[in-house]
Amino acid sequence: MSFIKKFFGSKPVIAESKYKKISDVLTSGFASKTVGAGYAMKPDVYYISASVELGNTTTKCIITATNLNTSHSYIINKTVKMTRDIRLPKDLEKVFGKTVWGVELTEESVAEMVRDTINVCLKDANVDVNENLDFVVRSTGVTAGFKTTEEVGKLIIALAKGCLDADVPPSKMAPAMSTSSLPERIRDYSLLDLVMFDGAVVGVLPPKGKEVVANEMEGELITAGIKLGAKWTKIDYRNPCVSIDFGSTLAGRVVNDVQPYANTVGNFLGLAGVISDSLVKGSGQVDKNLGAAIDLYSKNILKKANWKKAKLNADRVHKLIDIKKVPMDVDRFGTVPLDPIAAESAGTTLIGCDVGFNGDKLQDIMDLGGELYDESGISTLFATMDYVTALIVKRVLNVAFKENIISKGSVLGITGRAGITGKKPELILDLVKDKFKDVVFVSDGLALGTSIMARCMNSMGTPKAPIGGNQGKRCILTERINLQKR
Repeated sequence: MSFIKKFFGSKPVIAESKYKKISDVLTSGFASKTVGAGYAMKPDVYYISASVELGNTTTKCIITATNLNTSHSYIINKTVKMTRDIRLPKDLEKVFGKTVWGVELTEESVAEMVRDTINVCLKDANVDVNENLDFVVRSTGVTAGFKTTEEVGKLIIALAKGCLDADVPPSKMAPAMSTSSLPERIRDYSLLDLVMFDGAVVGVLPPKGKEVVANEMEGELITAGIKLGAKWTKIDYRNPCVSIDFGSTLAGRVVNDVQPYANTVGNFLGLAGVISDSLVKGSGQVDKNLGAAIDLYSKNILKKANWKKAKLNADRVHKLIDIKKVPMDVDRFGTVPLDPIAAESAGTTLIGCDVGFNGDKLQDIMDLGGELYDESGISTLFATMDYVTALIVKRVLNVAFKENIISKGSVLGITGRAGITGKKPELILDLVKDKFKDVVFVSDGLALGTSIMARCMNSMGTPKAPIGGNQGKRCILTERINLQKR
């Protein structure tokens, strides 16, 4: 234990949304609460949204309810399926892309997977799509296996079709034109009559011009989601900030402190959880083609780990990992499609993580995983993966600091299955705590991001508990109004 304490440092701040039943949410917001002699407190009103995400490893539908007075977000229900279980393409169906593990995708097969996932989630939560749900946002983490950014657009269309097939009305997937088209219970919380949605999500603008990287939307959503999740902590995770998402692939942003809207000055991309999955595949304990670390992970998996050995193992793994500023002469890095020239024009630095050249050395990672498993067993292999993730964080941030794109006083946020499980938070915090004002770890960052994006699209801010704007400062509503009057 002394070794663990030495390397783990301080206790990390982890934000996890609490759960509420839909019945509790629906009974709120209709009457003021008496709080003393003649005084009434504003009732709790919740914005109910669904996040639908197709990732390389998992496909999820997460229903959230956000208190429009406090910005605290609650999970109503979560349904998770394995993306590898998408059915095979049928005759005459056109394959438009693959996951990072080679699972072929068609519009029809994706739509069916999305439809079924939504239906199960709604049914289990007793949520009526027409009566209770305010908005549905769709997103994807499946970009690494694609050839072009255009293929991502085809996937978004397939996700939309799946939502429609689940009887989600089109009006609940697009911004409202006026407050009158919103449900009466939330109408007073919309600022549409004062400011329109102009593309900024929680006070951050996307890179200008042509799309610079295929996972751009993912980076936008997880940054917003970490901001929302951090409301459960004492950390003011607003601009300037850095976000990193460890799904199968790497995503995230570096955001500066310009007001009223900050700029995206950095973007992370490439391989992330795929590296851990490859180590596990090499152990022979999961399917060598479609297996994942999540298949074996449990809270007790690290119980017999040799942490000293794991740290040495991670150094061996990192000899195969390439982390750097993306060169100007490539159109993919870490298998993710990108446009470095457009990124430079937009003032965005691309920082990538690869294994070999576009993942062509992942087999070497698998082989090494087999060796490490034979030497030390499954517990130490999972501990090795924790160190591998922590070192990836350290290395991508070192590049960002070298490029001088991280603003003074920035807060760091981490999310994603391969970034917050096990002892990763403690290890990461120990490596970066001297470089950031604060560090926060948030579960389900992408889903929370879709929740807050839905609110942004309908101008449903919380001026008294702002999520946009800069740390320690008031809401930017006045500045936004003045900007849109020009």
